[in-house]
Amino acid sequence: MENTASNEELPEAKPASKVQGSQTLLRGLDLLDQVVDGPVRLAELSARMGLTRSTTHRLANALIDRGFVTYLPREGYQLGPKLLQLGFLAQSQADVVQIARPRMEALAAQSEDTVHFGRLDGELALYLDKIPGRRRVDISSRVGDRQPLTSTGLGKALLLDAPEAEWQRAFEREQAGGAPSIDYATWLQRMRGYVAAGHAFDLEENEDLIRCVAAPVRDASGKIVAAISLSSAAQYMDDGRMAALSHEVRGTAEQVSRDLGWTPTARPPKRR
Repeated sequence: MENTASNEELPEAKPASKVQGSQTLLRGLDLLDQVVDGPVRLAELSARMGLTRSTTHRLANALIDRGFVTYLPREGYQLGPKLLQLGFLAQSQADVVQIARPRMEALAAQSEDTVHFGRLDGELALYLDKIPGRRRVDISSRVGDRQPLTSTGLGKALLLDAPEAEWQRAFEREQAGGAPSIDYATWLQRMRGYVAAGHAFDLEENEDLIRCVAAPVRDASGKIVAAISLSSAAQYMDDGRMAALSHEVRGTAEQVSRDLGWTPTARPPKRR
């Protein structure tokens, strides 16, 4: 009888050097994670990683030679300049719209409403992407449109970190340009509430019978670089539903922010 077992393809054995190389690479990445929050002394670093001091020291020195880690006397190890360079390159190469698309599609499918994505463009909000909702609601926005900052949910979300003096300049400029009339005191009170909540509303201010919820998207530094909004007819967006959707929109914006390198520890610029 033919020995069929001898004809079976067996898994290729991995050379020991490759296994060791992969383990060293993973340990190096783990070390970077451990020093991300600031200088860490050797004893603490080795304890965190579960390695001996000599192994940790050798690994850290290899990363220092490549610029991924630096050592501060009497303080310990911290992230090095090479990571800063790579971070800027990664950010410059990132297609923000492409990164945001899957998150937007998921939000649109879940809510059945229209989702917009945009960024600041000079003194206006530039709409970079739009996913129409499933409801029979006609929303006039188009990709490439530039809309006012102070009357759109997306525009307000882009302004959340700006100082109040900048808010007032934008408000007065857009009112003079024919934006829907509202008194500044009311608008300012709402904006302060939006800052505290982390999202913004458009309460039929930009387009009749259209309401929206919007939230900011941040980069690795914590800076607002874009915003996401969810829009529908006022009949589908009563106060209760807008409050419920705020959590979903903020969650989507945070997911995109994380995709761009943001973490909850990243501090946005201080408002003045």
